[in-house]
Amino acid sequence: MSPMNQAGGLSLRRRLLVTLFSAGVTLIAALMLFGVYVLWLYQGPGPATKDHQPVNVELRKGAGLPEIAASLERSGAVKSSAIFITVAQVTGKARGLKAGEYEFPSGASMAQILEQIHKGRVVRHQVTIPEGVTSEMAAEILAKAPELTGVAPVPPEGSILPETYEVRRGEDRAAVLQRMMDARDKLLAQLWEHRRADLPFKTMDEAVTLASIVEKETALGEERPRVAAVFLNRLEQGIRLGSDPTIIYGLTRGRPLGHGIRMSELQSVTPYNTYQITGLPPGPICNPGRAALAAVLDPPRTTELYFVANGSGGHSFASTLEEHERNVEHLRALERAGKARHDAAASGLAGGQ
Repeated sequence: MSPMNQAGGLSLRRRLLVTLFSAGVTLIAALMLFGVYVLWLYQGPGPATKDHQPVNVELRKGAGLPEIAASLERSGAVKSSAIFITVAQVTGKARGLKAGEYEFPSGASMAQILEQIHKGRVVRHQVTIPEGVTSEMAAEILAKAPELTGVAPVPPEGSILPETYEVRRGEDRAAVLQRMMDARDKLLAQLWEHRRADLPFKTMDEAVTLASIVEKETALGEERPRVAAVFLNRLEQGIRLGSDPTIIYGLTRGRPLGHGIRMSELQSVTPYNTYQITGLPPGPICNPGRAALAAVLDPPRTTELYFVANGSGGHSFASTLEEHERNVEHLRALERAGKARHDAAASGLAGGQ
């Protein structure tokens, strides 16, 4: 080969090498820029919503990574489903994504969203069943919970445990109700196992019935054991329980009367009116809570047979009828004094007009 041809070949190879090197540098630079872009999309602020409202996304159970990424992009939580898939795989979090309902702040980064789904930080919904509500009222509370689906039947009276329950969006109301019933059964079994040995009833159903009466008689947790002891003492001695809430349940199934108990209602003959029947009514009058159930199964030992409101939110207790009558008279005096103050105030207002 001539020197000229050799020089030309070297020049061509040199140009080729330079071209390849330049292309490589360009490719590396492009990859670095792409990497920076992906990193910015991953860690930088995400899409902002109108009025900066949070983004809610429901990820169904069994959804794969492509479906999850598509749902996030469709909802506006992330800009690119492809990049979400890539970073989920690169970070190793792709296999640990949890189903459920999520709420992401407006502008949340893809990193924050991926971490939230990986940790399973789902939206928590709650349904509260207050102590002392009837089963019909509890079913109405479930029916009004917008997160739930389906229909829950009215359960037997006293069969659910009043508490605050965590629920998932789309959960069936009947399934939630079953959880409430299972919770009551579990608690009742535990309390029954450690009950006082000489109680004047033989079944758990009877315990729930008495607990429901205790629940409706006082709103003060510290009074429930003492109220339970009064009723247990009455049962042991064959004295009628004389509980006002049993009158109301027999007439309205626990709905408010809208007025004070009248003499005709006091004398009404229903299976639940414990002024007219001896012993326990045929079933619970509400759903008692933990404290009421515990109170009737492990009550204190007392000699008290009576209690009456004390005018300040609680009750005065007595072991004898004479003491009880004094407590009643004290309450009447407070009521008369309160009425006199009310009438005086009303008279003053009228005179000032």
